[in-house]
Amino acid sequence: MTVVAGGGSAARPQLIREINEQVLLDHIRRSGPVSRTELAGLSGLSKPTVSAALASLERAGLVHAIGQRTGVPGPAAVLYDVRPEAGFVLGLDVGREFLRGAISDLAGNVRSRMSIRTRAADAMARIQELTDLGASLGAEAGVEAGQLTQTVLGSPGVYDPGLDALTLTGRLSGWDSPATLAALRDRLGPALLIENDVDAAALAERVHGHGRDVDSFAFVHVGTGIGMGLVLDGKLRHGSHGVAGEIGYLPFTEGSGSDPRDARRRGGFDASASAAAVVRAARRRGLRGASTAAKVFALAAAGDPLAVEVVTEEALLVAKAICTVITVVDPELIVLGGGIGQAPGFGAAVTRQLRRMSPVMPEVKVTELGADSVVAGCLSSGLDRAWQYLTGRV
Repeated sequence: MTVVAGGGSAARPQLIREINEQVLLDHIRRSGPVSRTELAGLSGLSKPTVSAALASLERAGLVHAIGQRTGVPGPAAVLYDVRPEAGFVLGLDVGREFLRGAISDLAGNVRSRMSIRTRAADAMARIQELTDLGASLGAEAGVEAGQLTQTVLGSPGVYDPGLDALTLTGRLSGWDSPATLAALRDRLGPALLIENDVDAAALAERVHGHGRDVDSFAFVHVGTGIGMGLVLDGKLRHGSHGVAGEIGYLPFTEGSGSDPRDARRRGGFDASASAAAVVRAARRRGLRGASTAAKVFALAAAGDPLAVEVVTEEALLVAKAICTVITVVDPELIVLGGGIGQAPGFGAAVTRQLRRMSPVMPEVKVTELGADSVVAGCLSSGLDRAWQYLTGRV
């Protein structure tokens, strides 16, 4: 379905046919299974045009007839849907402690899913683990590497085209080396797309979570690192340099857990409000048993006054960052994610602080998608990209 070069009249019928096919394919992806009559109504195309486009899509192996709709007046209608085996998408999530992944077909059905604890001591070892994870997922799904239409890796960092490397990669040692990106492309193939991990989680929230019913929302991740995915008018926004959402670099350093070294490397807000900062703040108050942020929150939930102070301070810092976002882009919804963002009672604590300072009050919700949200977002992004590739749009 490649568009013929040139602008002459001979090219126009083929271009129109391809546009019609893309329109119908988009409707089938969103609304399938659907009949010819329903597609004509959805697209505004004539029934003969719909029939011709469907025949072409069937020959290309992108859609297929799956049965008939019965029990309604009139002749039984043939129903069409996406052909799942038209291609496959691999989604991977690289974290400091865990690597996660899944393979889905082009209908969005997950064929395999895995999670492993990483033992890698450096970037190259982590890349090998990702490669092995992809192979294991393929074996479980019965999908060979050559059948993958698109691979998407959710990773900390931002792509810098000038360096041809990932930057702002946080706590993944060596991940910002140009050799890392070259090795990722070599091991995971030319169809590799890298998505910021928090942006991927925001995509998952848009497709599967609280963001389904709103046009604009901010997904704020607070955990071992801090970041934000911003969806405006239904689209994920990366910004001119890819750093939209890097709120870890907001110049907030007033928290008692702030580390000046972290502020230089990862940003002031990250240094003041990430999980490590929560632990530092607890220790400076003399709180016993505060070896992890999760333990600090558990102590606060049990009523320990020192832990309550730490959690209140953390909620205030996060509320200040969110207030900054509200005054700039005014989203309908704030979704909290990450280990701290999902801690019991933290969403309510942030909401209380936010009410005291924000000029307007969007709804604040805690994500319900869990640990596989980055993988889900990678699959969503990969499916869109795969269909663009299969229909000649990239």
